[in-house]
Amino acid sequence: MTETIPRLWDDTVLPFQLDASDIRGRVARLDNVLAEILSQHDYPPAIEALVAEMALLTALIGQTIKLRWKLSLQVRGDGPARLLATDYYGPTEDGEPARIRAWASFDRDRRDELGLDARPFDLVGQGYFAILIDQGKGMTPYQGITPLAGGSLAACAETYFAQSEQIPTRFALAYGRSQEPGRAEGWRAGGVMLQHMPKASPFATGGGSGEGGLLTASDILDDDAEENWSRANILLDTTGELELIGPTVAPTDLLLRLFHEEGPRVFDPQPVRFGCTCSAEKVRQSLSIYSQKDIAHMTTEDGRVTADCQFCGAHYEFDPATLGFEATKDAD
Repeated sequence: MTETIPRLWDDTVLPFQLDASDIRGRVARLDNVLAEILSQHDYPPAIEALVAEMALLTALIGQTIKLRWKLSLQVRGDGPARLLATDYYGPTEDGEPARIRAWASFDRDRRDELGLDARPFDLVGQGYFAILIDQGKGMTPYQGITPLAGGSLAACAETYFAQSEQIPTRFALAYGRSQEPGRAEGWRAGGVMLQHMPKASPFATGGGSGEGGLLTASDILDDDAEENWSRANILLDTTGELELIGPTVAPTDLLLRLFHEEGPRVFDPQPVRFGCTCSAEKVRQSLSIYSQKDIAHMTTEDGRVTADCQFCGAHYEFDPATLGFEATKDAD
């Protein structure tokens, strides 16, 4: 049996900057963390692909948030893929890993639309893409919402940054099942995120040139900046899926191949791990708003109230007398 040795770039996000172009970015590789996320549920292949893309986007976007902050992405639609939800928890200390989790809700009764030929993004239908940032106790959460547009989740994220933040953003993503010598078949994902560094200038006003009048990079950048942005995007277009997923290509090697003339400068990589924050106490707290009558409707025939975490699959059982604001017994 061949011994498998973890690569230094497995489950990491590498921040970088292109000094010649005023562009910053990240390279992400998700391996074991993606396998853990997808192993929690028996998703159809197209739903697996949507969850993989959402997790990769979350890792790339989440790396920008500060210690202990929480970033959440949500996609809601009227198609068979009703909800895609991810959370990214910033590291609690410098050098510690960030944690990520992801989950999808889909309509199993629409099996004919979930077949092997299904185009993942088409399963979402009409809806919205949202980014939420929880900055901690005492701080007002931030929420930004844009319509679904562009034909992929990555395009929706690009539209969000152009429309809500007025920051030109580009994602190049690859994900899928792969198998290497000495390793079991499993999901891998990798991608690059580019952002033009914002300048102190007024926000664009009026309609944009994108789908439905949404803003695009050309609506935001001046001539010189747009030329730099276009050049970086053309270079990014030359990368292949295997290079993005990166079984044998280190993120630093990828950056040098793509952007060696742009003056790439890398920073410390951020490790990422699967992590869920559910607990019995949090479930109990979420049920504290219900009356005993409501709790009775949730009680099973054997006299227990049960709850399952959609992210990690943890199962919780409670004595109904200990739940709700009319609880008659203390929790164990």
